[in-house]
Amino acid sequence: MTRTRRPIALFLMLSSLHWLGSSLDLSNPAASSDEDPAVNSRDAPKRPVLQPKETAPPQSTYTLKNLKGQVCVRARLGGEYVVRENKKKYYFNLDPGSTQASGYCLNQKSVLSLSFAGGNLEFTFIKEGNVFYVKKITGLLMPVPTCKNCQNKTYIGIVDHEKLFLAKNGLSFQCKSETTLILSSNLRLKLVPLQIQAFDLASGAFGKEVECWADYNKRVIPIILGGVAAAICLIAILTYVLVRERRGQGYEQL
Repeated sequence: MTRTRRPIALFLMLSSLHWLGSSLDLSNPAASSDEDPAVNSRDAPKRPVLQPKETAPPQSTYTLKNLKGQVCVRARLGGEYVVRENKKKYYFNLDPGSTQASGYCLNQKSVLSLSFAGGNLEFTFIKEGNVFYVKKITGLLMPVPTCKNCQNKTYIGIVDHEKLFLAKNGLSFQCKSETTLILSSNLRLKLVPLQIQAFDLASGAFGKEVECWADYNKRVIPIILGGVAAAICLIAILTYVLVRERRGQGYEQL
């Protein structure tokens, strides 16, 4: 497996040159040609199509191996891009069938890149002492225009210098709740569900799960509220009993 990463900027530049060099872009109504449209349609690369309504993204597992053939990154997730354009929201779900995993693994740094026609999603992992985390997430999306007169647009964003999905070495970070990341002013990323681990994976399998705060709150808050409600009921019952006993004693003295 190659250890050379394809940077997002290079990917964007090559993609732009490809589109500029095309004799016809069927997604651009302003383009024209005397060639057979059916032939152009077959030859045109498939680009992401934004949807006006949100649907649950399909879940899949992506793995990355080091030079020794050992699994060094494992991620199970459903990914969704949210594009904001003209005060409207559009959605695109990552399709596991057309998404390829690539990247590289080093002792202290690993990169998992999920690539598909017209887009990319990349995670940069850092190992620091006895923990690992995701330091950077980069997203790229080059969809079909949302309207006939709309121009081709490329959406790119990044979250950097963070300690996301932190867990101890040998453990996996898990979040069943929705995780939303703001990559740029008009591009967001939703991950649901998410389980991810890098570096120390025994036999290539996930280690014990580290629960995210959202899942913890969903599990613990109902228990706390239930306990508070039970305590209030108990206090009310005890108060009623004490008041009744005192009233009974008062009547005996009279």
